Parts: sequence; C-alpha cells; structure tokens
Amino acid sequence: MQVSATAISLNVADPQASAAYLSRHVGHTVAMEADGFVSLTHPDGGPNIVYLRTGLPSFKPGHRAGSAGDGLLLAFVVDDVDAAYQALHAAGARAVTPPETEPWGERFCQFEDPNGIVVQLVQWM
Repeated sequence: MQVSATAISLNVADPQASAAYLSRHVGHTVAMEADGFVSLTHPDGGPNIVYLRTGLPSFKPGHRAGSAGDGLLLAFVVDDVDAAYQALHAAGARAVTPPETEPWGERFCQFEDPNGIVVQLVQWM
C-alpha cells in the first residue's frame, strides 16, 4: 500500500471555530472549505487536520458520528514549548495545563479550542 497523504478528521459542533483557532495559534491555513467542512494544512508539513460539523448525514458510519472531543489530544511537536506557551497564552488561548515535564522527557503544555479539543504542544527533552 502506498499512502500519498494523511488527514485527521474530527467531528465538532463548529468547524470554523476550531479551524480559526489552529490558524491563529499554530499557523495552519485553510486548504479546502465547504458547508460543515474545513481542511487545514501546515506549512511545515504533517497531516491535514479536517473538521466536520457533528451530525453531517454524509459521515459514515453513522453510529460513530459523535463529537471528537472526549479523550482526544491533538499534539504538535515544537522547538520551544515554553516560548510557545507564552505566545499562545498572551494571544488569549485558554490554557488547561501549563508547561510540565514527564519523567520520560516529554515537556508539554495544553490548550483547549472553542470546541473542547485539547491542543497539546510537545518538546522532547
């Protein structure tokens, strides 16, 4: 199997709000957009992040069409988690976990987007 691209698709109540959040705070740009759908790319690469409005009839399988928020972390590796934390915090992003370091060397902080998706910034120490 040859994979030519990767995307992560998340059901949320307001796709435009989550898309605007990643655009403003992480640097993503809109690649495609339609009613109930926004696909984002990042200039540094990585998978596309797709937001779908919860309840779209086109979502299959229908029994899995609920919200993506519970238990989901959308993680991005950055060069300096402390500087990134300060920048997002100063820009008004809602922090839910200030920078801390795990025993295995992962330094991270977490923010919550308007739809309750946790955006985690990670630096490997």
